[in-house]
Amino acid sequence: MNKKDLLREFVEHVDVKAFDATPVIDAMREMSFTARDTARAADILNAMIEDTDCTIMLCVAGSTSAGGCMQVYVDMVRHNMVDAIVATGATIVDMDFFEAIGFRHYKGSPFVDDNKLRELYIDRIYDTYIDEEQLQVCDETIKQIADGLEKRPHSSREFIREMGRYLTAHAKKKNSLVQTAYECDVPIFCPAFSDSSAGFGLVKHQVENPDKHVSIDSVKDFRELTEIKIRSNVSGLFMIGGGVPKNFAQDTVVCAEVLGHSVDMHKYAVQITVADVRDGACSSSTLKEASSWGKVETGSEQMVYAEATSVLPLIVSYAYHKRGWEQRSRRRCARIFEPAPTGERT
Repeated sequence: MNKKDLLREFVEHVDVKAFDATPVIDAMREMSFTARDTARAADILNAMIEDTDCTIMLCVAGSTSAGGCMQVYVDMVRHNMVDAIVATGATIVDMDFFEAIGFRHYKGSPFVDDNKLRELYIDRIYDTYIDEEQLQVCDETIKQIADGLEKRPHSSREFIREMGRYLTAHAKKKNSLVQTAYECDVPIFCPAFSDSSAGFGLVKHQVENPDKHVSIDSVKDFRELTEIKIRSNVSGLFMIGGGVPKNFAQDTVVCAEVLGHSVDMHKYAVQITVADVRDGACSSSTLKEASSWGKVETGSEQMVYAEATSVLPLIVSYAYHKRGWEQRSRRRCARIFEPAPTGERT
């Protein structure tokens, strides 16, 4: 078995616009267990979209983008269901930007000799394969972007915006999340940006520019995302997985208070996760527990304990086909930090 034999079948990304999940969600609403939880999560997401005062933050952790849900997030941005994104570096760089510059993820198997995969330079995410040599091209591209920027600390939002700008001229795949967010002025934050291909590229950039170089300021990220919360008192969180993106977005309420601003807790919250609550973590606490920290209101919150690729397309398809997004004004939160001339990237 050689590399070509293993890297043959592409992972294809689900298109939530191509099917209407409304009848399925309506049926699940009358069921029990995870089905009813999923339907309620769909209702809460739809309520966020229909609440014209609500700023919606999409939080993404895990590997759903590599697993076929990349287009779901693109459609949420393109169709004005998201105002800001908080994600892992892997989601943004190793998965989305990686495909935007011309590469793909492949169908694989968990029942494989991983030592053999290592020999062939194939990386595995459960049953999905990535060509390591292609990832190294991604690393180098990040370095090239850094080489062209002002040598100072940048927030991850600033850097990812430059990635979007780069893709407008160089993308092999035009419909990526990074480029779409750039075009729609939806800021993307990666508080642990270096935990990804971006990290390798930035390390190489700093080694080659030891005295003056680009660095990523996660505190600036926190301050900027908190500014979005301060300016939009009503807010909702739609969270895939947990960890750093979830906690980072939730903590904006506390940070605003520390800065002397009186803001409400996040009014709406949905989390899709397979994490357990019994170890005291659940990928940064259950949503009800977060209320004790002053982060999330109870009443319009829902935990969905499911592997995200199985329920995320249904929830977002439902919200898309309810079409509440057509009545929302686009917030263009990126312009809070970098005002754009009138008429640019409409």
